[in-house]
Amino acid sequence: MEKRFDVLVVGELNVDLILNTIDKFPEMGKEVLAQQMTLTLGSSSAIFASNLSTLGASVTYAGKLGYDNFGEHILSSLKAKGVDTGNIMHTTTHSTGATIILNFSEDRAMVTYPGAMSALALVDVPEAKMKQARHLHVSSVFLQPGIRKDIVALFQRAKALGLTTSIDPQWDPSETWDLDLKALLPFVDVFLPNAVELKALARVNNLPEALEYVRQFDGAFVVKNGSEGAYLWDGKSMHHQRAFLNTQVVDSIGAGDSFDAGFIYKFLQHKSWQECLEFGALTGAVNTTRHGGTGAFEDLNLVKTIAASTFNYTF
Repeated sequence: MEKRFDVLVVGELNVDLILNTIDKFPEMGKEVLAQQMTLTLGSSSAIFASNLSTLGASVTYAGKLGYDNFGEHILSSLKAKGVDTGNIMHTTTHSTGATIILNFSEDRAMVTYPGAMSALALVDVPEAKMKQARHLHVSSVFLQPGIRKDIVALFQRAKALGLTTSIDPQWDPSETWDLDLKALLPFVDVFLPNAVELKALARVNNLPEALEYVRQFDGAFVVKNGSEGAYLWDGKSMHHQRAFLNTQVVDSIGAGDSFDAGFIYKFLQHKSWQECLEFGALTGAVNTTRHGGTGAFEDLNLVKTIAASTFNYTF
């Protein structure tokens, strides 16, 4: 079958309701005020898909929505960024997911209603869908119980069909971190946790121990570490990429997903690991210059303008 798309994203779908400029964290029984509110496309997977499409890759999406206004907002947002939505399904048994974000500069607190995202399952990603794309990407596996229980089978199928693969595990709300990396990673070309997630998955207390843990694996193991940059173990050696520092961070929502988008964009072009790391660091930093996960990725010209004016980087 002819490959219609560069990337198939299998993931959660929700809106983000972002509250900015909050004086202090709320306390039980008390009320605080936010000076700004934004309703925007949420979910790590959708932010990744949207921003990767803006960079120039052709992207299709497999996910589930409810029949509601939030679902329509998500569809229109993805379509506006050029993401194919033909593989997105609707369910009458769940509402569309939503996340409320209390944003504090470079950190945040979040409450998520999973909704329809919890109903997505392996049966919803048949071989016919996978054969449409060159690459499979999954984010937020812990928010998708239907996918997580068959995550090894999903990636095994993708590799058998000739796709390259990547996964960003994201945070586990239950904090049990029940993900069998030794079973999964032989079918993963690029694994993309951040440093906190990796420490939890490896069950170690510090980054040096976590970086030592990844040396047992053969695939590309990327570790995002915020303003400290990112590391990559390629099966033989460790690479480091400095961060592109933004001195006026608007918010960091979606910065890791935008890093993933930049990294995978270059990976699809068969660039060197260091080039993938550098571009991922750039797109993650560009993300922090606007509100929400997609605000800085309205179009490619805006991304290039921000890269040049804020980070002295041209592409």
